[in-house]
Amino acid sequence: MNFLGSLRAAAGSSARICSRDPGPSRLALSGVAGPSRLAYHAAGRAMVTRRTFYSSTVADYTPTAAIRLPRWVNARLGNARDQESDDAQSPTDQSQSGARLDGPEDGQSTPPASAPPSTPPSSSSSSSGDGSDSSDAPPPPAPPPESPSQPQTSISKQSVPESYPQVLALPIARRPLFPGFYKAVVVRNPAVVAAIKEMMRRGQPYLGAFLLKDENADSDIITDINSVHPVGVFAQITSVFTAQGSKEGEEEGLTAVLYPHRRIRLTELIKGGTTASVQPVEGVEADASAAEAEGQLPTPPPEREGAPMNMQTSFLEKFPVSVVNVENLVTQSYNKDDQYIRAFMSEIVSVFKDIAQLNPLFRDQIANFSMNQVATNVFDEPDKLADFAAAVSTGEPNELQDVLESLVVSDRLRKALLVLKKELINAQLQSKLARDVDSKIAKRQREYYLMEQLKGIKKELGMESDGKDKLIEKFKERAAALKMPEAVRKVFDEELNKLQHLEPAASEANVTRNYLEWLTQIPWGQHSPENYSIAHAQKVLDEDHYGLKDVKDRILEFLAVGKLRGTVQGKIICLAGPPGVGKTSIGKSIARALNRQFFRFSVGGLTDVAEIKGHRRTYVGALPGKIIQALKRVGTENPLVLIDEVDKIGRGHNGDPASALLEMLDPEQNTAFLDHYMDVPVDLSRVLFVCTANMLDTIPAPLLDRMEVLEVSGYVSEEKAQIASRYLGPQAKEASGLKEADVQLDPAAVDVLIKYYCRESGVRNLKKHIDKIYRKAALKIVQELGEEVFPEPTPAPAPEEAVAAAADTTKEDGDSTGATRTVEKQDAPPETPAAPETSTPHSDAKEDPDRVVTTIERKPMKVPDTVHVTITPENLKDYVGPPIYQKDRLYVQAPPAGVSTGLGYLGNGSGAVMPIEALSTPGKGGLQLTGKLGEVIRESAQIALSWVKSHAYELGITKTPDEVFLADKDIHVHMPEGSIGKEGPSAGTAILSAFVSLFTKTKISPDIAMTGEISLVGMVLPVGGLKEKILAAHRAGIKTIIAPAGNRQDIEANVPDSVKTGIRFVYVEDVKEVLHEVFRNEAVAERWKDTLAP
Repeated sequence: MNFLGSLRAAAGSSARICSRDPGPSRLALSGVAGPSRLAYHAAGRAMVTRRTFYSSTVADYTPTAAIRLPRWVNARLGNARDQESDDAQSPTDQSQSGARLDGPEDGQSTPPASAPPSTPPSSSSSSSGDGSDSSDAPPPPAPPPESPSQPQTSISKQSVPESYPQVLALPIARRPLFPGFYKAVVVRNPAVVAAIKEMMRRGQPYLGAFLLKDENADSDIITDINSVHPVGVFAQITSVFTAQGSKEGEEEGLTAVLYPHRRIRLTELIKGGTTASVQPVEGVEADASAAEAEGQLPTPPPEREGAPMNMQTSFLEKFPVSVVNVENLVTQSYNKDDQYIRAFMSEIVSVFKDIAQLNPLFRDQIANFSMNQVATNVFDEPDKLADFAAAVSTGEPNELQDVLESLVVSDRLRKALLVLKKELINAQLQSKLARDVDSKIAKRQREYYLMEQLKGIKKELGMESDGKDKLIEKFKERAAALKMPEAVRKVFDEELNKLQHLEPAASEANVTRNYLEWLTQIPWGQHSPENYSIAHAQKVLDEDHYGLKDVKDRILEFLAVGKLRGTVQGKIICLAGPPGVGKTSIGKSIARALNRQFFRFSVGGLTDVAEIKGHRRTYVGALPGKIIQALKRVGTENPLVLIDEVDKIGRGHNGDPASALLEMLDPEQNTAFLDHYMDVPVDLSRVLFVCTANMLDTIPAPLLDRMEVLEVSGYVSEEKAQIASRYLGPQAKEASGLKEADVQLDPAAVDVLIKYYCRESGVRNLKKHIDKIYRKAALKIVQELGEEVFPEPTPAPAPEEAVAAAADTTKEDGDSTGATRTVEKQDAPPETPAAPETSTPHSDAKEDPDRVVTTIERKPMKVPDTVHVTITPENLKDYVGPPIYQKDRLYVQAPPAGVSTGLGYLGNGSGAVMPIEALSTPGKGGLQLTGKLGEVIRESAQIALSWVKSHAYELGITKTPDEVFLADKDIHVHMPEGSIGKEGPSAGTAILSAFVSLFTKTKISPDIAMTGEISLVGMVLPVGGLKEKILAAHRAGIKTIIAPAGNRQDIEANVPDSVKTGIRFVYVEDVKEVLHEVFRNEAVAERWKDTLAP
């Protein structure tokens, strides 16, 4: 079989097309010049350009003699680059500007500048990271050492030495080189660049190219012999030119085109150099095409006379490059008529044919190879066929290296065939994917064409309108039912007109359609009729909540205004209070009382402004803000929107949501709220906004200024008891399945629960404990009565029986209600430790792999009427455990001197009775504070001590006004329960009283508690949390409370009379009044009548 004859037909069509092209195409030149090298050489003289460096001739035809000459650079014209830049200005100067670096005589002529251009191949380079040769296939070899066919030239040929034991070693990345196939590399290491130039100057352009083992490595030198594969190629540098990207006047690198001649083995690393990067060639074909356009043939170096020297590489000692000892590798002898070799070659040729039919690039490569074959029959050179197969394939580097290292021809053919087979599989897969895509596209085009025809036919017959027409009609119907403002109506008409002129498949059509969906789903002009009945609202609010008089009065005021005006504008109400007091449920009750739609969303932790203002329509998946979503959900423009946790709103890189709320919650601005997505003004003035917060300190001042704050301070014990009996108890009883059972929670047990378990201001913790009581009662009832009274339903049938039963049930009932089916069983993996040797192993072999599932609801079970359960204070511990709070106050009996009783407000919204202890120790007059006290309490202690020091004589602590006080003593102040943080100014009067008690050695009655902030001159300032503090004092049995006069109105108006019963309130404005009240009937108080008059 003739490989040329069998495969040239596959590429013949493309070759004939190219041969008719008169341009600089390689195949066109082949068609013009034919097989005659002299003819081609003569034809190339017509093109004259200049270039500093030259590249070798690589074309798809038989090379000419000039092409077979080795490439070199003349150094005699040392300033060739300068001459080139100067000569470029003279278009008439056509002389050759290449520099001769070797030494012919002065009279020796250089090759004509009109030599045919050459395209250096880029089958593989150290820069191509993908290692693909499909697009950069190597052209057939044009061996440099072949004799020239022009005897008239003065340049003698250069023969390739058969023995070259010591060479410069150049590592190659990603793909190995194969003998007979060009390779272009870029050298960046200045030392290696200089060495290559010296080698070219000396006429010894030979080196060894070895593949790096590490695919990601990139280096110009070999520092470790184990970093490269030992088998490489002996290559000749056919041409060099400045690397692409080099700066003018500065050589950053060198592009060298290598022509491998034979295989060699690296035996010893003689000299290693410093590392530097090797960058592979990208766009070598472009550089080669530029060389073609310049029409330039490099001047070959003269042949060195005499036998080769033993130290050919001695001049490389001065360069920090890698030099290695090598030995030639010879392919083992073979019989080309061997049946295995011929079978391998036939299969390779067959695979080539298959690939050529699938990949046009392979057809060109095969044509190039066949036209440049010296032998007429490809079966005469099986080794070259194997190398060609490996060189053009995109195999793995290790597989290609195995082909290079194979010296047995049959083994080399087998490995090359393996690589080529993978290439065929890849080509077949690519072809299949291409066919599938083409068929799908063709099918879709056909379906689209038929569908358009069908639409046209139906439209002509009046059977059905276009889908887009239906959509537009739907939008028009929606808009007709809405009272859109003029500005919104104009935008709607514009968007609808845009949609009519857009194709349904266009991306802009989807954006416009979604926008129109939102625009027509906002309830423009639609509102729910409101119920302004005061009696109805009072009934609803009392049904849902007990107490909360201030909140209920504010809602009734809102209704009264709406009843008189006939309409109300949106209001912004902020319910502030501790957790669990029912702020969120109040919002639901208000919506029910007003007959408004209800929507709730939380802004706790919100950091994105787009959640409030919406996204721009330019973003993929854009949506409007929460308030627009709320209007769409409720379907009215006057809903009640509850914004939860407004005090916990965050701030992130996407803006400040709290600032975005300003526009939405401002009655002066929200009449034309502008959402980023809608981009039309939306009227929010009829929306009633209710916000909830635990603290007002963290709400931004501008936002707080727009809201009407209603304090929900919490519940007293009587209110908690009523809430438990009216709401929490019945709800928990029904949730536990005991609605019809005789299970009673004694009110006395509820009082104990409130007093010793749930002292918080809210009722959330109380609800948890009541739920726990009823759950525990349900458990005891089921355990005591057992399975006889509460039997389990009949077990589910086996899977087969379940399916049959389900079918029977469906037939009898006429529907599929309660259908049963099976699903795959998914059990948790066992976590038991390894069983002992004596245990019986558990086997799941008999268990069914399926689990029966059903839609039949399980019916609740009735508790027998004979069951009676009562939870009393005596058995309460069995249900909820021991009490959390053991006693109400620390000191029941009279405490020692230096101890007073203060009233504090805890973080959970409850009050507490806090004793304050003061003690003096020898020291230097310092003040020590313990008990996890905050900075404000520390300052209050400093103020109290300073006041006592300044009034020590009036208090009778010192004998004279000038006597130094506390110069040799330290004062230690402690507040018990050190694990609980304490902060606030309200402990000032209690700390001052403790100091006076300590220094006068007078005890303070434990029945007296006090609260109030003090100033440095002794004034008593008002504080907050009086309701909770007085409730704690009432619970602890305090009989006298000393409070600031500024809190008198608050106490009389907001504290229930039931809490104030049995407590005497003393309102003071100065600390002297506090001391007279605290130390009444004491000896020191009698002296103070003269010295410390209030």
